[in-house]
Order: sequence, then structure tokens, then C-alpha cells
Amino acid sequence: MADMTRERIGGLLARQGILIAFVAFMIVFALANPRFIAVDNILGVVRSTAILGVIALGVTFVVIGGNLDLSVGSMMSFSTIVVLDLHDKIGPALAIPAMFALTLGLGAFIGFLVGYLKLNSLIVTLGMLSAIHGLTLTWSGGKNMDIADKEGTWFSVFGQGSVLGLPVPILIFALLAVVLSLLLSRTPFGRKVYAVGGNGTAAVFSGIPRARVVFLTYLVSSGCVAVAGLLQASRSLGSQNTVGQGLELEVLAAVILGGASLLGGSGTVFKTVIGVLILGFIQNGLLLMGLAFYVQYVVTWVIIVLAVWLDVAAKRGRLLSPIA
Repeated sequence: MADMTRERIGGLLARQGILIAFVAFMIVFALANPRFIAVDNILGVVRSTAILGVIALGVTFVVIGGNLDLSVGSMMSFSTIVVLDLHDKIGPALAIPAMFALTLGLGAFIGFLVGYLKLNSLIVTLGMLSAIHGLTLTWSGGKNMDIADKEGTWFSVFGQGSVLGLPVPILIFALLAVVLSLLLSRTPFGRKVYAVGGNGTAAVFSGIPRARVVFLTYLVSSGCVAVAGLLQASRSLGSQNTVGQGLELEVLAAVILGGASLLGGSGTVFKTVIGVLILGFIQNGLLLMGLAFYVQYVVTWVIIVLAVWLDVAAKRGRLLSPIA
């Protein structure tokens, strides 16, 4: 009986451990600083995590499809710099679609390499991380970008505007989450993504075009990166050319925290949103407790390790390996 109870508790912790830890973090932060649960602080956290969240929504498709995308950080830097540069040259009405086209082109190239040429996604996207960073520096001439007329442009509405008291970035994040959740859970394409990530060989023998599905997941990911670049550029109307550097690790942490398996075939958009909020509120709580911002990096690393451990534990039904 005792062994059975321990196995049940271990299984519960393996499946829901990160949510239990999140609730514990929230209680500790609220007790440490009552401002943590203030409405303005909550809206501020969600707004600040909207860019990370938008990227994570797209990466969810890639991970469920059984692949990785480590290029999203440098790709966001590229999209942000491009739209800011083109804003003053051709105007925002043309700069936005041009940036989307270029960013989708990068995603299509990665999707072709991973999907049709069947190259390892880790190697491809790690290489593209450096390549896109170099492309960004080449485009900007190594300089940061700023919009000349910051007061007379409607471009700022995406990052600074609000509707009915809610910041536009939050509304865009929420709307995109709803659309992509329906795409993943209620369409044939979504079912094919799960099938390819769960067992690619079986999916091919079932008549599912694996290469095309993988290709499209990277298009979805790059499209979300383009939206994030738009939000970033619009929020500050200027940017460093390394604004997305290191963001890929936070995105991956959020996706894994949401329950998406690194082995592919499992995960949901809704749970990814929860993972994004977990990271955002933990980082905010650490700052309100007076800890230095660089402590967040250590905490993020611990969360990634914990999430991977719980992911593996959920697969085998216990926290520790039976061999240990």
C-alpha cells in the first residue's frame, strides 16, 4: 500500500509538479510583496511576456512536430531591425508586409532544410542562429535602429496602444493563441503535426506528407517571430541589433514548461501560454523580492532542467529511473 501511494504521488508530481511549484512560487511572492498580485503588476507582467509568448506559440508547433528551433532569437532581431529600417525608407504600411515576407522566407529556408532535406533540426537552427545574426548586422551595418519621427507615426499602436484598457500586445498575444490553438487542435493539419511528432515513420506509411508538415511548422514559427518583431519594434520605436539574443532558451523553457515533449507528439498551445506566464511571474517575483536581474538566468536554467526531468518522469511514470 505504501509503495502504491508513493508511486501515485510520484506520478502526480511528474505530471503536475511544475504547476504545484508555480502555485508555491506565487504564494511566496505574494506574501513577500503584496504588490505582486496588484492588477497593474499582473497586466505589466503579461504585457512584458507577450513578445516571448508570441514566439513560443510558433515554436510549440515545431516541438510537437518532433523538431527544435534555436534560430528564433536572432530571427526576431532581424525582423525588428528590418521593419525599423524600412519604416523611414518606404513607410510603415509597406515596411510591415516586407518584413513579414523576409522573415517567412527565412522560416521557409529552415523548413526546407529540415523537412525536405531531412537535416537535423538542432544543427540547422543552431547554424541559422549565427547566420541570421550575421545577416542582421550586415543589414544594419552594425548599428542600432531608431525611427526618425517617433511622435508622428501610427506604428506605435502595436506596442504601445490599448483597447478598452487592455494593452494591444496582450490582445494580439491572446488572439494569436486562440487562432493557433484551434489550428492545432481542430484541423487536419494539427492532427498531422501530432502524428509526425509522435511517430514520423508511421505517419509516412499512413499517407501523411511528413516533409510538408515539418516545412509548415517552421512557417508558423517564423510567422510568429515576425509578429513578435513587430511588437518589439513598435514598443520602443528603436532597437539594438541584438535585441533577441538568448531569447531562444527562454522560449524553449516556456514551451517545455507547458508540457510539450522534446521527443515530439505532445503539447498544447494553451499549456504553452501557461508556461510563458510561469516564467514571467517567477522573474517578476524575483525582482520584487529585491534579487538582481541576473538571478533570473540561474532560475531559468533550473526551471529548464526541472521541466526536462518532469517530462522524462511523466513518460516512465516515476520521478527516478528504475535503474537508479
